[in-house]
Amino acid sequence: MIDYQSLRFDYRHHADQDAATPARHPVVIVGAGPVGLTLAIDLALRQVPVVLLDNDNTLSSGSRAICFAKRTLEVFDRLGCGDRMVDKGVSWNVGKVFFHDEQVYRFDLLPEPGHERPAFINLQQYYVEGYLVERAATLPLIDLRWNHKVTGIEQRDDGAVLTVETPDGNYLLQADHVAACDGSRSNLRQLLGQEAKGRVFRDRFLIADITMDAQLPTERRFWFDPSFHPGQSVLLHKQADGMWRIDFQLGWDADPVEERKPENITPRVRALLDSIGFTDVQFQIGWASVYTFACQRMERFRHGRVLFAGDSAHGVSPFGARGANSGVQDADNLAWKLAAVVQGQAPDALLDTYASEREFAADENIRNSTRATDFITPKSEVSRLFRDAVLALTRRHAFARTLVNSGRLSVATVLRDSPLNTTDADTFAGAMMPGAAAADAPVARADGSTGWLLRECHVARFTALVFGQGEAAERSLQVLQTSDLALHVVRVEGGGADGQLATQRYDAQPGTVYLLRPDQHVCARWRRPTAANIRAAADRALAKATP
Repeated sequence: MIDYQSLRFDYRHHADQDAATPARHPVVIVGAGPVGLTLAIDLALRQVPVVLLDNDNTLSSGSRAICFAKRTLEVFDRLGCGDRMVDKGVSWNVGKVFFHDEQVYRFDLLPEPGHERPAFINLQQYYVEGYLVERAATLPLIDLRWNHKVTGIEQRDDGAVLTVETPDGNYLLQADHVAACDGSRSNLRQLLGQEAKGRVFRDRFLIADITMDAQLPTERRFWFDPSFHPGQSVLLHKQADGMWRIDFQLGWDADPVEERKPENITPRVRALLDSIGFTDVQFQIGWASVYTFACQRMERFRHGRVLFAGDSAHGVSPFGARGANSGVQDADNLAWKLAAVVQGQAPDALLDTYASEREFAADENIRNSTRATDFITPKSEVSRLFRDAVLALTRRHAFARTLVNSGRLSVATVLRDSPLNTTDADTFAGAMMPGAAAADAPVARADGSTGWLLRECHVARFTALVFGQGEAAERSLQVLQTSDLALHVVRVEGGGADGQLATQRYDAQPGTVYLLRPDQHVCARWRRPTAANIRAAADRALAKATP
């Protein structure tokens, strides 16, 4: 088994370093973490050559981001590495909330059937990065350069010039577009004189990865004010390889250096295990870290030819697993738009919609993250009294459970007000409105086998879903043909229980058509489309002028 934490990637001298005139590339991505790697793979699958620069030659140290949401797994599926993630990760959907030492309620994140992917998997970030690096290595259009650190940038009307530091000295590199995926301490953000603004939380948390042979259920456990860690909160998650992740709230006055020491971590873990009846279980401490956090973002995610994604653009608290998931979804949003602009299929204005859509998503994530943090870590006696009263009521009163906030968990943002959406002309029910990420469901293929709706969508093109059978469905198929657009068409005929579930989720009738963007967000839908409707919606989704 590969030890992804110990991997070291070789620095290689590149011909660009010896070029008399700085080499020019369509897209240069800075930062080979989950976001940069996702973006690079996505662009390569769309036939866009990518240079990916990383200032280091290693993967993530320690578990870091571990909770990967259903929507993120669907993105990884499209990139060709979702199966590895799910096979290695620990799937879960049940969470339990405790007040003091008593369970006050449980929740199930995926109670309905008919989804290929679980609500979440827990998988250490170094595995995610390792699998993405291995997938990138299979794509010749990705030029991944380790130990190539960007130390300068000059923006021009037609692109940017980067100064890159290597063990062999500096060189210049030109790019039509630059994607800054270089993390919360983004060097590119600093080089451009930009900053992320928001709220810094005066609290400290200890993360400890431990390995133990304990047969605990695979679920999320969150304690408020337990006897084994009074006055604070604790979160317990299972990871791959029999590893467990524990987050201990410490308070602002905690000494980060002291709290990281094994002799101080051990009694905290021992007390937790004793409290849940595992007094004889032995454990080993792996990685540990003490952190503070902030909920903040850049005012704008686009600055000329530089586009910011992931932690370089926005940051949230870890409660709700919104950091890495929102970053991957930034890349998912940006890739198809960059490809369309680079390949001359859309105007530059399409990139402005990356910024506006993902700024909206960042605000939603920050809002949810801030509310969770305020509930988990009340900063006044009144706030604590309110929180504890709510927790006490949850034992018997369902209404109180809606007020408990141990982290509203990550889901895809509905881009309701996106300028790329076509407003409904027909009446629809359900959640699949323009701007929503398409919901998965089982479907019957033409050969009689059963598949999954999102797997049937094209990895790089717009997809049209045509529902039902009979005359209305055939008419819609004919209209799609006469639109003269290079659309990928998926028939959802609705036969049997599997097809009925898709029909129900999309509130479809025979002949209903949904138009999905390449990132699988709904951009238009009709009961009886016309070729003109479809062309206008496709133009709008590419930010082209429409009549």
